[in-house]
Amino acid sequence: MTVSELDKFVKNPNGIVLFYGDNTYLLEQYVKKIKKNFGECIQGINYVVVDEDNVNSIISDISTPAFGFEKKLIILKKCNLLKKEAKTKNKNLSIKNKLNNYIKEHINQIKESTIVVIIEDNVDKTELFSTIEKYGCVYNFQELKLSDLIKNIVNIFSMYNIKISNENAKYIVELVGTDMQDIINEIWKLVSYKNNEGEVIKEEIDLIVTKKVEAVIFDLTDNLGNKNISKAIDVLNGLLYNKEPIQKILITLYNHFKRLYIYKLSEKYNMSALECLKLKPNQTFLLSKYKKQSSYFNEDELNNILYELRELDYKYKVGLIDLNIGLEAIICKYCS
Repeated sequence: MTVSELDKFVKNPNGIVLFYGDNTYLLEQYVKKIKKNFGECIQGINYVVVDEDNVNSIISDISTPAFGFEKKLIILKKCNLLKKEAKTKNKNLSIKNKLNNYIKEHINQIKESTIVVIIEDNVDKTELFSTIEKYGCVYNFQELKLSDLIKNIVNIFSMYNIKISNENAKYIVELVGTDMQDIINEIWKLVSYKNNEGEVIKEEIDLIVTKKVEAVIFDLTDNLGNKNISKAIDVLNGLLYNKEPIQKILITLYNHFKRLYIYKLSEKYNMSALECLKLKPNQTFLLSKYKKQSSYFNEDELNNILYELRELDYKYKVGLIDLNIGLEAIICKYCS
């Protein structure tokens, strides 16, 4: 299904459509367009939302007429119907088979009286997927490339008569991540701050934008690499002050140093760091950051940091140490 075909479907929705993919913001925007073009939605009459808890009612929901209305809009949200699982483990196997057969046998009736929108994070090429693809529409909302993210950020600011350079738009992505909804939330804050005029500069981004914990961990690692103990501790305390769960900080820190270790090994064995780190196409800008930060440490140091973080996790769970004190101790050790 092409973008033009998708836009055509949204203007006059009918039958069954499957939306999935990592670009949840764009996906939700198209769902909103479908609802808007559908018209008045009365819950339980001509509008039904189905989740994993009530997915067993889906056949009944589709086959029951929307009394007093021409069509019914049904949204299946993350019901896990498009994943391959072992028969003994898949509690939805029966409903998958029933839905698959129902679509095949009643597709004309579905198109006449119902709009079925299935939303999933990711899917497998199951028999149900093939059936939906044959009788309905399927669209994969892939994450935008970095260049497209930058273009979108610049365009959104321009709608409010505010300028931003491509470099600073990229800087926002580095701080916030690649989820478009997260980016837009930060854009609104900057738009309000700028009061619909002028140009956004880096200092304003640092002042207004809330960094994701992953971006803050880069700052902490820079301070570790530069042996700046006071700033490293300040970064850690800043995360705690902003009410980031300390367990999340530990996990994020461990995953970050694991990536630095992987990058170091990829260089050692002449392997593709991009493939080893399994970065998405719009995350390739992180390679230069991993390269720089992995240079702060040798292979043994990175291995030791990972070991000490695992030991800290164990000792914390059995009540031998306070997690905050343990993290500060590790920071002090590798800043010395």
